Amino acid sequence: MTQENMTVDVLVVGTGASGMAAAITAASQGLKVLVVEKEARFGGTTARSGGWLWIPGTRLATEQGIKEPVGAAKTYLKHETTTHYDEARVDAFLEYGPKAIDFFTQKTCVQFDMPAVFPDYHAEAPGGQPGGRSMVTRPFDGRELGPRIKLLAPPLPELTVFGMMLGSGPEIKHFMRAFKSVSSFAYVTKRLSKHLLDVLSHGRGMNLTNGNALAGRLAKAAMDLEIPVWLSSPVKKLVAEFDGVAGAIVEHEGKTIRVNATRGVVLACGGFPHELERRKKLFQHAPTGKEHYSPSPESNTGDGLRLAESVGGLVDSTIPQAAAWVPASVTTRSDGSKGVMPHFIDRAKPGVISVTPKGKRFTNEGNSYHDFVQAMVRACEGEKEVSAWLMCDHKALRGYGLGCVAPSPLPIARHIKSGYLKRGQSVAELAKLIGIEPSVLDATVREFNQGARAGEDPAFGKGSTAYNRYQGDSLVQPNPCVAPLENGPYYAIKLVVGDIGTFAGLVTDEKTRVLDGSGQPIKGLYAVGNDAASIMGGNYPGAGITLGPALTFGYVAGLQLGKPREAVQKVALQVESRERIAIRL
Repeated sequence: MTQENMTVDVLVVGTGASGMAAAITAASQGLKVLVVEKEARFGGTTARSGGWLWIPGTRLATEQGIKEPVGAAKTYLKHETTTHYDEARVDAFLEYGPKAIDFFTQKTCVQFDMPAVFPDYHAEAPGGQPGGRSMVTRPFDGRELGPRIKLLAPPLPELTVFGMMLGSGPEIKHFMRAFKSVSSFAYVTKRLSKHLLDVLSHGRGMNLTNGNALAGRLAKAAMDLEIPVWLSSPVKKLVAEFDGVAGAIVEHEGKTIRVNATRGVVLACGGFPHELERRKKLFQHAPTGKEHYSPSPESNTGDGLRLAESVGGLVDSTIPQAAAWVPASVTTRSDGSKGVMPHFIDRAKPGVISVTPKGKRFTNEGNSYHDFVQAMVRACEGEKEVSAWLMCDHKALRGYGLGCVAPSPLPIARHIKSGYLKRGQSVAELAKLIGIEPSVLDATVREFNQGARAGEDPAFGKGSTAYNRYQGDSLVQPNPCVAPLENGPYYAIKLVVGDIGTFAGLVTDEKTRVLDGSGQPIKGLYAVGNDAASIMGGNYPGAGITLGPALTFGYVAGLQLGKPREAVQKVALQVESRERIAIRL
């Protein structure tokens, strides 16, 4: 390959929410920005995500009439992060999060909707709130991207219906009630018809929702600012000079190009969910690195972390939970490839319980995915494999679906044939199919049913929290999360450990600068998104705690890069002058 040189102000590595936020913010200040992406499509993990952002104190909450008590968000984060509370970075997040939302919603096409009620995952904890912190990306018409729509990474197939993305919240409820409500049936019919027309006309659905909408909106905002985005262009190494990082070596269109970045390089490569060696080191449940199943893009192999380490950056490996855990099931797609299905909401539905491979319940199934997996790991301590079975009766399966199995009237035969869904006419028959002692599983179900008939779960309190109830079925009373399993046949799906992003990342300061072993910033190097250590301390406080900080700190990075050099020099001179005066005194 021939080597060429080019110069920009800012080089951003990665096209997920954090990288694009940094690029857009920097470019809006007049900087020359280049974004590079090693994949052939843009969007990264963001394009596969739910598109939710957790940011307290925004204008969107105020417009809903929600006003938080002063200091509540900081109290909540201090409680949630425990030993890894980073006050400076938390303060920066709480200060700049609302500003980032104002910037993007007022200056770009990036828009969000705030539901009146979406509880924090631990709303009952100090500083927790019943709503006003989680927002979802507003649906976006893919036609606005023009020909570039073909380059947008698709949503996770397991989270689509006929290839169609469903908007979180009300839209999912319409699909679940399509044959129970006239209005829902009409909504679903119209939605499916429009999707079919889009597929016939454009080869894919044009009504982008969730994370695909966020990736699409950020791409359109970048297009409006004429920010070049190079796809299939991996960064091979950083260019390090005596005083810091000066750029990077990028492979692009058969050439090796030295990209000089006069202001800085921003790493936004998506963390390390598919890096075997780091998984082996940091994931308790994956002693060989292979006992883990991530639905995130397979290209997220820790590139940003290794690039930073090559110039003195450090990865914080002390975070109690190295990733945002999610229980997952492994399915076989129509083309024969394997898919990973994250289980977000099915666990909370009435008539659904989870048991260990020994047939015992082990936690409140309605708790957050992150909490659920931690309980699963503890329950399987000493076992050869960390896994569980999610089971339900026929009424629950056809009413709500389970994993990749859609609710009625969609067929379930192919899932049974593939072995993804196990079915037994009785609890005992199901137990034999999944390798559990029949008498043990039968006793577990009978014990659960005793309380469930009255809407109670004495053992684990399913339905006892605001978040549990939000994810349940409001039409089921007195407890939207609890109903007995007594309408055979009975079904089960095997759960394993997955993630929706890594938490262990590069040590950065509140300005997103990567720090070296002595705690000093590495000049010209920034890290955002999952390449930076999470400010959540290994916990998962609410819906969108990955994308919220990603957008916020991408915005912060862009602001830092956009600061006039003259102003920085003046500040340095003022500090030096004050130090001289202090010495004379």
